[in-house]
Order: sequence, then C-alpha cells, then structure tokens
Amino acid sequence: MMYFGIKVISPKVFLVTACILCSIVSLATGSSWSTAGSMGVALIGVGTALGFPVYMTAGAVVSGAYFGDKMSPLSDTTNLAPAMAGSQLFDHIKHMVYTTGVSLIIALVAYTVMGFMHSSSNEVDLTTLNDITAFIESASKISVLALLPPVFVIVAVVLKFPALPALLGGVFIGVPFMFWNKPYIEAVLNDGNGDHLINNIFNIMNNGITMGKIPEGASEVIQELGSLLSNEGMQHMFWTISIILCAMCFGGIVDCTGIMGTFASLLLKIAKGRGGLVLATEFSCIFVNAICCDQYLAIVLPGRMFKEAFEDMRLEPKNLSRCLEDSGTLTSNFFPWNTCGATMRQFLGVNSAYIPYAILNWVNPVVSIIFGYTGITMTKMSDEDYEKILEEREKEKAEALAALEA
Repeated sequence: MMYFGIKVISPKVFLVTACILCSIVSLATGSSWSTAGSMGVALIGVGTALGFPVYMTAGAVVSGAYFGDKMSPLSDTTNLAPAMAGSQLFDHIKHMVYTTGVSLIIALVAYTVMGFMHSSSNEVDLTTLNDITAFIESASKISVLALLPPVFVIVAVVLKFPALPALLGGVFIGVPFMFWNKPYIEAVLNDGNGDHLINNIFNIMNNGITMGKIPEGASEVIQELGSLLSNEGMQHMFWTISIILCAMCFGGIVDCTGIMGTFASLLLKIAKGRGGLVLATEFSCIFVNAICCDQYLAIVLPGRMFKEAFEDMRLEPKNLSRCLEDSGTLTSNFFPWNTCGATMRQFLGVNSAYIPYAILNWVNPVVSIIFGYTGITMTKMSDEDYEKILEEREKEKAEALAALEA
C-alpha cells in the first residue's frame, strides 16, 4: 500500500485522500484500531515520503479512522451507544449523519487547504522518495497480489459477512503472503525443516518481525520507516490489554460507589435547558475518557447518568446516543493513558502533537453542542412515547420494591 501510494498519490490532495481512504476502510471493518494499524501505517510512510510531517498525516488518519468507526454498524461503540440510550442502531447511525457529516466536510476542507499550502511551500524530495521505494523493494516482493487480504476483508464486510469470520479470513489469507513477501523468511521455507518452519510462524505471530535490514548511513526517514514497519507481535499488545482491564475495574468502582452519580447530579444542577444538557453529557464523556481511561466506559457511564434527564426533557433516545458517540468515541484518543490514545500513538509512531490535526475528532463535539443549543435535528418524542417511558419506570420501581421485600 505504501509503495503504490507513493507512486500515485498527489501531494496536494494527500491529506484529503488519507482521510477518505481511512474512512472507507474503517466503515467497512468497523474498527479504528485495525484501520490505524494497517492503512494508517501505510499512509504515514507515504506522507513521510511526500514531505508531510508525521503528526499532520496522523491527524488525517485518525479523523478518517474514527469517522468510519463511528458510522459503521459493525463497530462496537456504534452498537453500545444506542443500547445504553435505548435507541435503535440504524436510527442512531442516521441521526449521527447530521453532526458527523458536517464535521467531516469541515475536516476535508481544512485538509484540502493544508495540502495545497504545504505542497506549494515544500517540494517533494525525489531522492528520499527513491530511497524509500528502493528500501521497500529490498525488504518485500512488490505485487498487487499482496493487496488480497485487505481487499478480501472489505469485500466480505460489504457483502454483509459476519465481522469475525471476515477478519479471520483476512488473517488466514495474509499468513502465506507474509512468508512469500519477505526474502529473509523465504529462506526458511526452502530449508526443508518443517519443525523449524512451524516454530518460526508462531514466533513471528508472538514476537513480531523486523522490516528488513537498515542500510548503513541510511537517512533518518529510512530509519523511521524501518521502525514503523517493524512490530513486536502479540506480546507487545498485552500492555494495552492490561490498561483495558485496569480501566474496567476502576470504572466499576467509580460507578458502584456512587462517585459518578454525585458528579452527574452536580452537572444536572448547572445544566440549564436542552443545550446545557447536551454540553453536560459531552463534558462527562470527555471527563470519563480522561479519568477511567477507556472509551467504553465513556459511553456506558454517561449513558446511564443522563438517560432519564433526556427522557424528562422529552428528547428521543437517539439524541443521547448521538451525544455519547460525538464526544465519548471521538475524544478517547486525545489522552495518552486512554486505551485508544495509547494505541493510536503506538501504531502511528507519534506523540500528542497530532491532536490539532485530528480535525474531525475535536470539531464534532463542538458541532454537536451547537446543534444542542440551536435545536437543529434534536428530535422530540411524542406524548405517547413519554407516557410509555413513565409506565416502564413505575414498573421497574415496583419490581425493585418487591425484590427488597422478598
């Protein structure tokens, strides 16, 4: 993807192209992490070759990856938000089009301007470009056949295959290409030692690979590229898993001890009207992302905290689910100690300098708050729906009292 991208992508439209490509891949797979770890890594290399700062490219990648993740029916957060708010999945997705669509248009316009300004003030270094393509050629066998695994995944999801079989199919197709594509691994295939080959497969999956040998005296760009394309396998991901486990445990403590309930009560006293409620909800999502270190908790906890407040203001559940995603999903990568923030920085090899360039991620909450105050697309529920909600609440209270008496 890097090699062909360097050959065909124009510097003037590179940032726009990066954002759109990541949007498509993430929309098809439902995963911002998978998109950043595959297409994102490739685009970082292409951007480096074209002379773009890594943090600028990373911002466009993150914007696209989170747009697709947020709008995909395969995404875990896209299913979690309506489940917490009590809305329907596709009603939730359609309702997000208004705020997220406006935010994406703003981001694409900004990336277009940035691309033209950067390309006009910086000429592409053809020597570096040629060095990069030569390095990739020496470390890999270049062929369009190597694009089969990601193409299979995208086509399978478009055809509405279940997500897990589609992703696993891509993995199984990719394993033979892994060995065929790397000259130094190809030697293992030809040594006739089956045990050694099997051990090598599991060793690579567990501990990762190194992307070729860095030539002596190689430029800084080549050294960064070699580091970017190398990885430490499954073992290196366990630190991210440990953050998720710790975040879930901490989130459970914060919720069960009533800390979040007290925090919500304070916000609801300050929040006035529809706009204030939207602002309080989105601020809570950002707060939980920062404190509890996980985007799932940033959807679950505020969703539980503000569900009744949205109902009492007679706002349909899809308004709450949209707010949860506009802020909870999109701001999760802003914090380096959050699971999403740690993963994005690790995959893309950047620090927090990319945040100003992740335009969609910080524009979307602002647009959502503006919609909350102006009432644009803030759909009201009917009197009948509100009566049903009140009846359900009374039923739940009666069941809880009966359980206590028993």
